[in-house]
Amino acid sequence: MKHLEKGSSKLLNAWAFYDWANSVYTLTIASSIFPIFYSALFVSQTEKLVPAFGMVFKSTALITYVTAFTFLVVAFTSPILSGIADYVGNKKNFMKFFCYVGGLGCIGLYWFSIDNIHLSLLFYFMGLIGYWGSLVFYNSYLPDIAYPEQQDRISAKGFSMGYIGSVILLLLNLAMVMKPDWFGFDISISETLKETGTEAQITQALKQAKDAASFEAMRIAFITVGLWWILFSQYTFYVLPKGVSNGHKVTKDVVFNGLKELKLVWHQMQQNLRLKSYLIAFFVFSMAVQTIMLVAVYFGEEEISWGGDDAKTTGLIVSILVIQLVAIVGAMLTSLASSKFGNIKTLIVVNVIWMLLCVYAYFMETPVQFYIAASLVGLVMGGIQSLARSTYSKFLPDTEDTTSYFSFYDVAEKIGIVIGMVIFATIDQVTGSMRNAILFLFIFFLIGIILLFRVPKTNK
Repeated sequence: MKHLEKGSSKLLNAWAFYDWANSVYTLTIASSIFPIFYSALFVSQTEKLVPAFGMVFKSTALITYVTAFTFLVVAFTSPILSGIADYVGNKKNFMKFFCYVGGLGCIGLYWFSIDNIHLSLLFYFMGLIGYWGSLVFYNSYLPDIAYPEQQDRISAKGFSMGYIGSVILLLLNLAMVMKPDWFGFDISISETLKETGTEAQITQALKQAKDAASFEAMRIAFITVGLWWILFSQYTFYVLPKGVSNGHKVTKDVVFNGLKELKLVWHQMQQNLRLKSYLIAFFVFSMAVQTIMLVAVYFGEEEISWGGDDAKTTGLIVSILVIQLVAIVGAMLTSLASSKFGNIKTLIVVNVIWMLLCVYAYFMETPVQFYIAASLVGLVMGGIQSLARSTYSKFLPDTEDTTSYFSFYDVAEKIGIVIGMVIFATIDQVTGSMRNAILFLFIFFLIGIILLFRVPKTNK
């Protein structure tokens, strides 16, 4: 395809369209259908235990450990790979690779089972690393394809397209799970049972048939996510430039150049007390925020009394949609508050709300209480993420090398996720309760608040 000029509407729209393609992963796999499916695998077990890697894990602890390991891999490989891509000039190939790994991982989840737990977890790992890996290169395209005055607008457009696309597919998947007969899934029972069975037996058999069909619909949903992601990304790949090809070959120095850049940023931060103080505070509270966001649905599935499988499935997915909708409002309100009261003061208030949410979550038991918590999470989720990044940006020194600083920020965020998830999974595994793990995150928010109070108003 003919090379498009930087800032052209076609180029910008093609870049934003990748959000439409890949956001289905976060909503369907990471946030809703997969956690419900995963928990359903253990519905016949009272203690929900699974043997893996030579040990016996609580089911929720196992998936949390695997998620933490994946983020650890992303944290250490993304600066290396992005450095190679920038040097060689083929970032699109890297983006394609991770997209296809992620999409195939989603499709592979169709065969997820306890009997083949290691292969199953490999597919889960592929989906997660594919999403976050491709995002590294997707984000790095922004300054290449858009001028500074265009970046906020097109970034917001990508977010909006991602939200719309993921909600459309989620609603389709939800319809498949809740009404499998509408989509051709078999929910019939034997003629013999119809003729000879009691009303109670027939009712039970019909419920089992519908549950089995819904379970199969969830498996099909994973395939739809993988296909959606791979197919819709083709337009983005067709239009985006390959990169600035320069014929450079990958050497040992190039491989470790990204890590050297991070080390250089760390040394430079020692001279910037305000930036350093803020990043430490961010590292602590982000650890707790990201952990809660990643385990929220597992918590709701296991700890809330829904009163039935259908009510549970519907309730959890409705909660996810509520979080998504309220997060947009929350980001706007947080932005208004920060412009009036300042970034640090607003972050302190948002962290106080998160801290109180941890206490509230420990005691909540009913669906209504969970909906209230979901609404509050949505309100502070979008706000804290957008404000945390923009605050970091404001505190950066006057330099053109912002890429290295943001790479450092991303690595700090990922390592924080790893630590938070490991602590959460360990408490869940040892105590047997996710409630204890959620309550423990209260401490991180409290420390984060104390550290935010210590961030200097200036860099002197």
